[in-house]
Amino acid sequence: MIPIKNVYYMLSYAFQVLNEQSYKNIATEQFHNTAELMAAILEKGIKVQLKRGLCKEYIPQAAALTSLRGKIDITESIKTQAMLRKQLICTYDEFSVNCTMNQIVKSTVELLLHSKISKQRKKNLRKLMLYFDEVDLIDLHMVNWNIKYNRNNQTYRMLISICYLVVKGLLQTQVDGCTKLMDFFDEQRMCRLYEKFILEYYRKEYNGQITANASQISWQLDNEENSMLPIMQSDIMLQRDGKVLIIDAKYYTHSTQVRFDNHTLHSGNLYQIFTYVKNKEYELRDKEHTVAGMILYAKTDEEIYPNNIYQMSGNQITVKTLDLNLPFAEIAKQLDTIVKTYFNL
Repeated sequence: MIPIKNVYYMLSYAFQVLNEQSYKNIATEQFHNTAELMAAILEKGIKVQLKRGLCKEYIPQAAALTSLRGKIDITESIKTQAMLRKQLICTYDEFSVNCTMNQIVKSTVELLLHSKISKQRKKNLRKLMLYFDEVDLIDLHMVNWNIKYNRNNQTYRMLISICYLVVKGLLQTQVDGCTKLMDFFDEQRMCRLYEKFILEYYRKEYNGQITANASQISWQLDNEENSMLPIMQSDIMLQRDGKVLIIDAKYYTHSTQVRFDNHTLHSGNLYQIFTYVKNKEYELRDKEHTVAGMILYAKTDEEIYPNNIYQMSGNQITVKTLDLNLPFAEIAKQLDTIVKTYFNL
């Protein structure tokens, strides 16, 4: 289990806005579960957003009115016999706070209010929800999280991302349709956070020294036929002076597979990183370069965990574990060692 404080540090790198002064005090608080941490971040984020003003959008409305507004819906007016009451069914757009993003925030807070968070936190969140009185609750199972942001709603990006983690981590539907609460994010959500954290750590801490991104790797083909080939999307790619290190971040409950008491690496993980490295190697064939790969597992409580360096067809493939169950300074030291060792910094 990852200490809650380290989850906050991971989030701080994944969402740089958490490093702003208004969020600093959250890092010093003690949290007993991730629901409490997420509630604290949302509480602070909602306060900041209220100062900026809640997002408003034009929402389609339909109502029976005695005076014309927008467009007349003739069909509905006849069907409901509104004209007998000296009314017309009108459709119009209303500039309202009852937009999708505010609905997601309100519904997520409602979910947190039923989780294991402190009474004071619940009280604070309920006070903030008074400003969302005109906002409807929505079914969080049906939310489309592919939200398009623009300069008018850009400030919601972090809020919605936190809501996503809360919803996917706390909300689970059972067979009978009821809802249960979980104390932690599931493996899939933590894997995404784990990848994002490592990438953003290197981007921030080694800005100007190395290039850190999540680049796609092109298939190096002998002809033009590329139909149905999957995209090779790296988690983290570090580059400096012709040296390339491709890191595949893996967050699994079990970092090895066991058969007949024999521990081996997940074959799919090894094939994947080897394919990435060899295609990148061939892409850079006309330049002076060195390409290496690394599978970086989050360390589990298993007794046996991978820590090996292989030389494969001229390239170095490393399999390591990152221990997240340590003070954050020690986690940073592990990440620093990877860069300093490979790039001689």
